[in-house]
Amino acid sequence: MASPSSICLLAVLLALVSWQAIASDPSPLQDFCVADKHSPVLVNGFACLDPKYVNADHFFKAAMLDTPRKTNKVGSNVTLINVMQIPGLNTLGISIARIDYAPLGENPPHTHPRATEILTVLEGTLYVGFVTSNPNNTLFSKELNKGDVFVFPEGLIHFQFNPNPHQPAVAIAALSSQNPGAITIANAVFGSKPPISDKILAKAFQVEKGTIDWLQAQFWENNHY
Repeated sequence: MASPSSICLLAVLLALVSWQAIASDPSPLQDFCVADKHSPVLVNGFACLDPKYVNADHFFKAAMLDTPRKTNKVGSNVTLINVMQIPGLNTLGISIARIDYAPLGENPPHTHPRATEILTVLEGTLYVGFVTSNPNNTLFSKELNKGDVFVFPEGLIHFQFNPNPHQPAVAIAALSSQNPGAITIANAVFGSKPPISDKILAKAFQVEKGTIDWLQAQFWENNHY
C-alpha cells in the first residue's frame, strides 16, 4: 500500500502534467478540424466540418501579406490571419499577423489573452517591450533591426514603436493560438461601452476627473483589421 507521502507526490505530479496540458490551445486529435462556422454546436473554438466537404481552400487565403497597409492615427495596422480567415486553423493553435508601422508609428500597449507572440522585423527598426505582472512591473525592452526576433509572453502588456521619423517599418508576428485576441489598454479603459465611471478611473490613475472625461471623449480607433 502506498504511503501518504507517495500519494501526495503523485497528486502533485498529476497536477503539473494537467497544467502543462492546458497551457496552450488543445492539441488536435485528428489530421484537421476545419471550422464549421454554421454549426449550432457551441464548443471552445468551432465544431468540425465533415471531412468529406473539406478542400484545399479551407487551408488557404490570398492574404497579400507582402502588400503595404494604410496605417491609422496611432501609425499602425495589424492584419491578423486567424481561424476567422482560414477555417483550417481550427484546433491547430497558431495564427499570423503582418504589422505595418508609419514613421514614428506604434502598435500601442496591448495584450493577447490567449497567446504568446514571436515577432520578426522585416523592414526598418522597432523599439519593443513588455511589462511583467504585479508587483514588480518590470519593463523588458529592446531595439530591433531588420531580421531580429523578439518574444512577448502570453497575456503580458507589450508594445512596438517605430523610432524612425522618415521610414516605415514592417514586422510579421506568429501567435500560439488560432484566435489570440487583443486588448488595447487605452481603448479598453477609456473607450469601453458603456464607459467606466470617471470617478473610478480618476481614483485609479490619480488624476483629476476632468482629465478622465477628456480621455473618454476621444475616438479610440482600432488598429486590427
